[in-house]
Amino acid sequence: MAEQQKHGTPLTSLIHVMKRVFKHIIPIILLLFSVPQIQAQITVSPDGPASSISEAVEQASHGDHIIVEPGTYVEHDIIIDKKLTLEGVDHPTIDGNGEGFIMIITADSVTVNGFNIINTGRSYTRDFAAIMLEKAKDFVIENNRLDNVFFGIYLAETERGIVRNNTVKAYERREAASGNGIHLWNVKSPKIIENRVEGMRDGIYLEFVDDAEITGNISNDNNRYGLHYMFSDGGRYYDNIFRRNGAGVAVMYSDNVDMMNNIFEHNWGTSAYGLLLKDINHSKIEGNRFYRNTVAIYSEGSNHVHIHRNNFELNGWAVNIKSNSMRNRFTENNFIENSFDVRTDSPRNNNEFDGNYWSHYEGYDLEGNGIGDVPYRPVSLFSMIIERQPESLILLRSMFIRLLDTAERIMPVLTPKTLYDENPKMNRIS
Repeated sequence: MAEQQKHGTPLTSLIHVMKRVFKHIIPIILLLFSVPQIQAQITVSPDGPASSISEAVEQASHGDHIIVEPGTYVEHDIIIDKKLTLEGVDHPTIDGNGEGFIMIITADSVTVNGFNIINTGRSYTRDFAAIMLEKAKDFVIENNRLDNVFFGIYLAETERGIVRNNTVKAYERREAASGNGIHLWNVKSPKIIENRVEGMRDGIYLEFVDDAEITGNISNDNNRYGLHYMFSDGGRYYDNIFRRNGAGVAVMYSDNVDMMNNIFEHNWGTSAYGLLLKDINHSKIEGNRFYRNTVAIYSEGSNHVHIHRNNFELNGWAVNIKSNSMRNRFTENNFIENSFDVRTDSPRNNNEFDGNYWSHYEGYDLEGNGIGDVPYRPVSLFSMIIERQPESLILLRSMFIRLLDTAERIMPVLTPKTLYDENPKMNRIS
């Protein structure tokens, strides 16, 4: 009995041995599981074992890298439902042949880099796109050239994606028959960086998008807007160029949008604007250049917007602000040789203009402090006449009109008495 107590029962000895074995085996098992899986590389070429991108995607495993050699691949509805990297060598062409979608991505962490993608389908009922992403996260779409497409890059219910350095181009001049270049619907935290979009309906379109970053893009010659914001809060767009569009940018039904250091130029037409604001609140417009637009900024139902240190140059109307836009602040802007500086539809002023430079200001600075001693009234009588009788624009440069405007500024009767800049700058603000 003493001997048995000393060495334990056979079962106790077995348990002790097993513990010692597992003590050494478990670290080995954990080490094996910690070794990363080897990612395969699959090459696609016209004469190779994988002669189509769809075939390579089907063969690939999660995390593989697909290299596509130069050539033309006539394919559509390429479904990517696993994490993959697709990389083109010297921009191989994927030709959708007008059949519908070209590439549909439904997996997270997919990269598509370096392709020519051409000839999507066209439809009045379906949004056929060159690259369609649905419910995907953390993707990268970059360095692609999309040509003759209905929609270009379409993001639906995605998160944290990057769309960078792509070119999107189409040729349909009818708004109803064209789609959007980069289209975002119900998207969170996207980054749209250094793309070029031309000839689409809207260059970049956002609807129900939160915290977007849109920077360094060039959006020109689009049928409707260069950039179109709808119901999208908390985003910012900066360092972009919006040129020769039906209208430059429209920001609608959105809050807390920062618009900084963009160029809005040559957006001309009977209903063209550099920037259209409709029902937006608590936003910032700073450091932008508005050059040769029919109307630089048109504001309707927008409140608590700070318009600061922008340049308004050679526009038809620099600012057209409606009476339902209130508590907006215009500070330290340069208004340079616009046909009309400010236009409004109300005899009352619900906004603040302070410390701006006005090239049409004819006051004086006896104190020498760089601020005019006489307030500047930027709403001219003639601008109000044009609003009622547009054909009177033919009298714009006449001496009679100049005399009317001068008399109205000295003793305002018809123009808003409370709309004035009490501290007009004598010199252009740098």
